[in-house]
Amino acid sequence: MTTLQGKNYTIGTRKSQLAMVQTYLVRDLLQRAYPQHTFAIESMSTSGDRILDKALSKIGEKALFTKELEIALEDGRVDLVVHSLKDLPTVLPEGMYLGAVLERENPHDAVVLAPRFKGLTLATLPKGSVVGTSSLRRVAQLKRRYPHLIFDDVRGNLNTRLAKLDADDHHYSAIILAVAGLVRLGKEDRISQIIEPSDSLHAVSQGALGIECRENDSEARQLLEVLNHTPTRIRCLSERSLMRALEGGCSVPIGVNTTLVLGDESKMSLSLRGLVASLDGQQVVEYEDTISLQGADDAKKFALAESLGTRVAAKLVEMGADKILDALRH
Repeated sequence: MTTLQGKNYTIGTRKSQLAMVQTYLVRDLLQRAYPQHTFAIESMSTSGDRILDKALSKIGEKALFTKELEIALEDGRVDLVVHSLKDLPTVLPEGMYLGAVLERENPHDAVVLAPRFKGLTLATLPKGSVVGTSSLRRVAQLKRRYPHLIFDDVRGNLNTRLAKLDADDHHYSAIILAVAGLVRLGKEDRISQIIEPSDSLHAVSQGALGIECRENDSEARQLLEVLNHTPTRIRCLSERSLMRALEGGCSVPIGVNTTLVLGDESKMSLSLRGLVASLDGQQVVEYEDTISLQGADDAKKFALAESLGTRVAAKLVEMGADKILDALRH
């Protein structure tokens, strides 16, 4: 890579503790890779951070956690933006570019139990126990598996949700959070159970960080290359392609799981399992397909991954996913 002259870069991020921790991680990686540059951080609140009295599904805005950051990027106030990739819409605004996808943390969901239920699982919680989550995807899948539980919305950042769970006057028996967020905040000791794909598929790109830059900023794009984790990018491109084809966002129950087999060139493959469910969990369509990556360079692997996402989405629509999604939109 060509060595660039020393320059000041500003990294944009949300203000939450998790967003800041993730941004410090990116800043430190960049600083180690480019000691000649300076990397400052500018934090800001997004619509999703400010609107806390409504369920995410009722706000109806796909760019809830990214819009203000992208405006700052477009205006030149920041040069890079760190996102939880699951928050980043699958169609970026004109002039924006996904410069890097970092190595993924565990993409699955975790059950965090109230202290009085320590040692239990979703299956063994008493009938009528209230489980907090703001995700329609989780509710739609877990209602089907655990009909004895009641699922209720819980908003706020990760620490706020944990505080609600631990409060003496709360009504939650457990909450569902992403494993990745708990791990990055050093709270993995709160994980009571990791939810396996057989119970609930995770969100598109969950556990991965994406760094957005301006499409015409060739220096920033070159800078970010060092952070790209090719296996994670392959998996996330496939998942994002499926969601794009289904036109989904925070407000629809779409679950995915990807398996990437690398190593022996003759056996390189990518599998994608996709699911669309009605809110009550009664209507579910699910499909899995695999594509060979044998002999492909990185650019070809990325293209194949996206084609797999489109293919799985088309099959889900053929199986009735479009009818489920249409019902949710009206």
